[in-house]
Amino acid sequence: VQEASHRFALPTSGSGGAVKQENFVLSTSGTDQVKGVLTLQGDALCQADVNLKMPRNNQLLHFAFREDKQWKLQQIQDARNHVNQAIYLLMNRDINYQFKTGSEVLKLMDAVMLQLSRARNRLTTPATLTLPEIASSGLTKMFTPALPPDILVNFYINLNKLCLTIYQLHVLQPSTTKNFKPAGGSILHNPGAMFEFGNQRYEVSHVHKVECVVPWLNDALVFFTVSLQLCQQLKDKISVFSSYWNYRPY
Repeated sequence: VQEASHRFALPTSGSGGAVKQENFVLSTSGTDQVKGVLTLQGDALCQADVNLKMPRNNQLLHFAFREDKQWKLQQIQDARNHVNQAIYLLMNRDINYQFKTGSEVLKLMDAVMLQLSRARNRLTTPATLTLPEIASSGLTKMFTPALPPDILVNFYINLNKLCLTIYQLHVLQPSTTKNFKPAGGSILHNPGAMFEFGNQRYEVSHVHKVECVVPWLNDALVFFTVSLQLCQQLKDKISVFSSYWNYRPY
């Protein structure tokens, strides 16, 4: 659990200054439609530099974060908080504390495992968002030059990857909206998904998803799994001893 926590550690200003920045190159297999570099600093995306080749006319679109903007990755923040809570539960005792009963240990293991499972789930299960939620997100205001009205972007963590999805839209003419069915929430929307935003109806025409592996997230997921296995092993051993004590002949 300590090892998992170290992967999320953010030094405070007093202990060694700022968190180091890491650059990650975005790529898609077999296509050069989207290229870019993301700069991650702890739980914040402090720079995103993206080139998008428009499928219709091969025009190159370039956009990057404004110098004064950072985008907090809530999934990393939440996962770190859950790990720290697990450590608090484990350490929040006097050094000479003696457990009195097996059920006391089981109760502690359940509480620790709950926090570790929540931490892991935050990384393995990105939020489902509707297209209007993506359109109204603060992320759309982060870029310079400003994103065109027919482009939406979304960043999220999926397992050990940092993902960028770019949606290209086209406006639905009033004559074509008789079959209008707004799309619900999803991690990734497909071409053909429709939505309404700002009194205008849109359809997704192209979707580009690019991603990069973040090695320390991979480490954290491994340590979550090992920690959960160790907690379970301890629970199993205590259960065996409990049944032995409960059924010994007198």
